[in-house]
Amino acid sequence: MSIRLNPDLLPSLLADIQLSLKNETTASEQLATGQAVNQLSDNPGAAASLVGNANQSSADDQYQQSDATLQGKFQVADATLGSVVTALNAAISLGTEGASGTVNAADRTAIAAQVQGLITQTLGLSNTTYQGAYLFSGTAVNTQPFVQNAATGAVTYAGNAGATTVAISNGDNVGANLPGSQLFQNAAGSVFGALQDLNTSLLSGTGIGAAVTELQTALTQVSTNRVFYDNGLSQLTSAGNYLNQDKLDLSTQVNSLVGADPVAAASNFSESQIEEQSLLAATSKVLSLPTLFTYLPA
Repeated sequence: MSIRLNPDLLPSLLADIQLSLKNETTASEQLATGQAVNQLSDNPGAAASLVGNANQSSADDQYQQSDATLQGKFQVADATLGSVVTALNAAISLGTEGASGTVNAADRTAIAAQVQGLITQTLGLSNTTYQGAYLFSGTAVNTQPFVQNAATGAVTYAGNAGATTVAISNGDNVGANLPGSQLFQNAAGSVFGALQDLNTSLLSGTGIGAAVTELQTALTQVSTNRVFYDNGLSQLTSAGNYLNQDKLDLSTQVNSLVGADPVAAASNFSESQIEEQSLLAATSKVLSLPTLFTYLPA
């Protein structure tokens, strides 16, 4: 009986073993990482999409960090202006009281002292800082915006009129500040001017009603400009919702691009192991078959 051997059988078996080992390794990586793409060669197209996805996700992270800082700044600024509104309302009440015909000079002097306290309080509010930077000094954030002359009591502005804009998401910007001169020394209604006029009028006993009117005008200006921060907070909330949704969408895209099916991966791993064992067994048998030299005489 003659035995015919396929001379290409062994190389073919070895190639199949290598392929089986590769499939087994791929399935094992998918099970370990949960991803179907673990290196560029697995899916070049998906890998390229992942780069763009990662860049966008990184940009979203930066926007979120910047927005969180700006949101904190706006919240402090808004709360500060809320305190200024409270101080102005208190001053208006004091002015109304001082204008009453039932108070005497001593009473007005006592009321003026309270107004002076409100001036000091408002001065402190106007010099509020956030994370080490002055909120109301324009773009000169390291310069104390308002300074009071010890001799005259006059308050002057040392900041500038600069304003900045910040990107809060792709293509969406928001104004980042209002200069203190616009908020506290507005030509249409000056906070410090009105408070100082009320103090002076209470001490002199004249012009108290006009000073109260000044305060009401200043209050209107502060309330009108305060809307800037309210609107900014609304924009930041909208931007935050957009960025959260965008990151969720990006995560979903990543899963669709590279996410592995654990059931399929486990099945492929098991099948590759079985195939490998079968190929190894077949290779062993081939290697044990007799060759031509087996039949040659010694």
